[in-house]
Amino acid sequence: MLDFSSGGIARTGRAHTVLVGSLGAQASLSAELPSGRQFEIRRGRQHAVVVEVGATLREYSIDGVPAIDGFQAHEMADGGRGQPLLPWPNRLADGLYTFDGRELQLTINEVSRHNASHGLTRWLNWSPVQQTESSIALGYVLHPRPGYPFTLGVRLEYTLHDAGLAVRTTAENLGQRALPFGAGFHPYLTVNTPTVDDVVLQLPAQCFLLVDERMLPTGEQRDISGTELDFRVAKPIGPAAIDACFTELDRDADGMARVVLRGTRAELTMWMDNNFGYVQVFSGDTLAPDRRRRGLAVEPMTCAPNAFRTGAGVIRIEPGQKHTSTWGLEPSALTKG
Repeated sequence: MLDFSSGGIARTGRAHTVLVGSLGAQASLSAELPSGRQFEIRRGRQHAVVVEVGATLREYSIDGVPAIDGFQAHEMADGGRGQPLLPWPNRLADGLYTFDGRELQLTINEVSRHNASHGLTRWLNWSPVQQTESSIALGYVLHPRPGYPFTLGVRLEYTLHDAGLAVRTTAENLGQRALPFGAGFHPYLTVNTPTVDDVVLQLPAQCFLLVDERMLPTGEQRDISGTELDFRVAKPIGPAAIDACFTELDRDADGMARVVLRGTRAELTMWMDNNFGYVQVFSGDTLAPDRRRRGLAVEPMTCAPNAFRTGAGVIRIEPGQKHTSTWGLEPSALTKG
């Protein structure tokens, strides 16, 4: 069973001890920050900050050069910036779905399109369960609620390795009935360019999903050949406005799908294991003006948009069972110049 103890972080090896209920001045300081407590991890040239609210990746850099377009400690995670999307990513039409013959209604939080969007955990306070100098694990128990009457335990582990950052998600059914689950993540990647226009993108996808005016899949997917969304051979993004879900991902011999971004002096690879069958890419054209097209959102997803409604990629977790998935970032040649 996953350890979701709120009593603190166990001391193992070089692990730090943080008593969640006895943070004193640190707790007072974090209470003033929109994203709560800040958990820093380091390894060699790498530095990352994961925050209490949403278990969000706020910062990831190499020698001080950002690999993600994150946000400052005094800010909120606007535009989904760095947030895990659990227990479903992307949009769910009308917040309505059926699971095991039971019709369920979730709260609508994308009012303009009448969708339930990006899950239930991104604004909740997660608890640290273990921290070392180069890793942090946070946990949350999502108790039954209207629209999601299941007990789901989730543990997120952010670990810095020599090659980069790995993000491991473990979901466990702590209840008495099967539950539906999907995972997604929303980092905005950057390779030290002013905008995404100058980024060279390589995306190993054969198809993309057709969507309607509510950004919901129509049930059809299109071969990417001959479209402006064909990035199988690396090419500059240029002025293209991208907000699409890609699927039928090509994988390397190790089973990983890899999305590569290149700038003049930097390269960044996102890898995702075979649990992630979809990736949403968003060039940020609808964000606030000062955020627009600054980073490219590359969002690994285990299921399609509207999956709780259609079943496309939904993971069924039986009582007592767990599901684990991993993705990560491998930066190279990042420089300040």
